[in-house]
Amino acid sequence: MRYWLMKTEPDTFGVDDLAAAARSTTSWDGVRNYQARNTLRDDMKMKDQVFLYHSSTAVPGIVAVMEVVKEGYPDTTAFDKKDHHYDPDSDPAKPRWYMVDVRLKRRLARIITLEELRKHAAKELRGMVLLRPGNRLSVVPVEAAHWKFILSLE
Repeated sequence: MRYWLMKTEPDTFGVDDLAAAARSTTSWDGVRNYQARNTLRDDMKMKDQVFLYHSSTAVPGIVAVMEVVKEGYPDTTAFDKKDHHYDPDSDPAKPRWYMVDVRLKRRLARIITLEELRKHAAKELRGMVLLRPGNRLSVVPVEAAHWKFILSLE
């Protein structure tokens, strides 16, 4: 099993939206970065654990734990001309973009803020991809030791 962190803007789709979805499950669609796409397509596996991270908000941070319930498959929003994630260069016969399905396991007891995570960047969370300068990926790996430490902050 591997660990991940997925960023989302709560005004677009947040933990409340996930909780309200049927079976608290959704497809993680609309990723339009090749490195993140490769992670969704090739690396994320059933039962992998995922932190849900709210970004672009007054208090960015980790708000929930999710689980991968369906491995990478073509992102159908890329083929839908009415969807804002539509990509006219994506071909259903040779898909460019992929998604996974995730299910909400639980909300955290509190938000573990980016500010709090940064306080541990030099020691317990050294090397965490999320905390690297310039990181803007929406899907990043989390080391097992980092996962365990972050949960201990709750």
